[in-house]
Amino acid sequence: METAPNELKISSKIGDRPTSDVVVRLRTQDGRDDWLYCHSDVLVEESKYFADRLSDSWPTCQILDSRNCVEVYCEEPDLDSHVNVLRLFYVIADGLMTEVCHGVKNALGILRVAVKLGCPRIIAVCVDYLEAVPWEEAEEEEILNTIPSMGSKAEPVLARLQPVNPTAVMKIFLATLQFATSSPPSPLHDLKNTAQEQLEYMLTEDDDAPLVTADEEIKLEVIRCVKKLFVRFNSLIESLTCDLQESISDAGKMQSLHSCLTDLLWACQILGKLEIIRDFVCSWTELSVKLVKIVQQKDAENQILKTKLKVLEVTAKVLEAVGYGIVVLPTVKRLHMVKLWLPFVQTMKPLVDSFTEETEDDLTVKVDSDIWQSLESAFVAIILTLPSVDQTDILTEWLDNQQIRYPDLTEAFEVWCYRSKVAKRRLTTLAEEHNTAKAV
Repeated sequence: METAPNELKISSKIGDRPTSDVVVRLRTQDGRDDWLYCHSDVLVEESKYFADRLSDSWPTCQILDSRNCVEVYCEEPDLDSHVNVLRLFYVIADGLMTEVCHGVKNALGILRVAVKLGCPRIIAVCVDYLEAVPWEEAEEEEILNTIPSMGSKAEPVLARLQPVNPTAVMKIFLATLQFATSSPPSPLHDLKNTAQEQLEYMLTEDDDAPLVTADEEIKLEVIRCVKKLFVRFNSLIESLTCDLQESISDAGKMQSLHSCLTDLLWACQILGKLEIIRDFVCSWTELSVKLVKIVQQKDAENQILKTKLKVLEVTAKVLEAVGYGIVVLPTVKRLHMVKLWLPFVQTMKPLVDSFTEETEDDLTVKVDSDIWQSLESAFVAIILTLPSVDQTDILTEWLDNQQIRYPDLTEAFEVWCYRSKVAKRRLTTLAEEHNTAKAV
């Protein structure tokens, strides 16, 4: 009566010298030479490599210690994995084999050797294990460097890394966009922040192309969601304007205002990436007077100051868009923006500086120096687009202002001086050239 393979495994143990008939000799270039006493029936059943080496057609099988000897050459870092694979030949239950994997790095080492030695049962167990367990970033990189060369049997491990089809990407983008522009309860605010960050990441071109292509469908949906944001913002502004003193003292409403401004700042950045910021700029311009009136009521309280800084950040983005011609506004609106926001910025800079000096440990009110520089450059650019008479009024007031240190409008002042001095000559020359051309 023949003995079943599993019965052989039960009766055989790796390293059991009296019952073994094969020596597996693991050798490395560094000189290690490990002997493992094994059983040919187990090796042949579990490994194509050993089945070939122990077959009658293989002429190079040596005799060592009255046993067949199979030499296996391996790299030093892989020697332990070879030993583990040989031990796994003697493990019957696949569940126990999974326990032996204990870790992604170890499982990858075992899998590499199993593929090399042609061990389908161990390959399947390692693949199932790697496909199911979480990976750290370094482990993920090692998997990407290892698995693709192992053939179709190892492909399931890469399932979580496969590109998602464009339809599915669009679906999750739109769902995330709707959540990112909603007004969820407080416990979900962290999730909302994550949604906003990931939307920006999806649209960003870095070492890789953007995950989402900004086609017309994407742009229209972003515009629609941002309009909903502005509706909520406008409603809040109206509520705060109705009873200014009571509203300003309402911490809940001020927190809502701050939260809404944070959303608008994020939306402004997204719209800038998609080059569809015009509607945002126009809406912000329309609400600017009421917004400034609300946030100017108190100066020193931490909450209102943080809200003012958020207003400042959004305004910087808006003024940039106008100043650099990304959004074209008529003269009257450009003049309005300068006359409204220039005094606001002039009072905010010393206020923030003094508050920061007095409360050095409070980092919540500090503003990146790039924002101040951005505002200054935007004001100069917008002022230089205005009619010379309007420039004259603005610069005269600036020179008389005690807050002349910021923003520095020197560049605009120098250009105004040059243009004013040569204006008559320029226009006269142009008129003469025009008349000469007509005469000819």
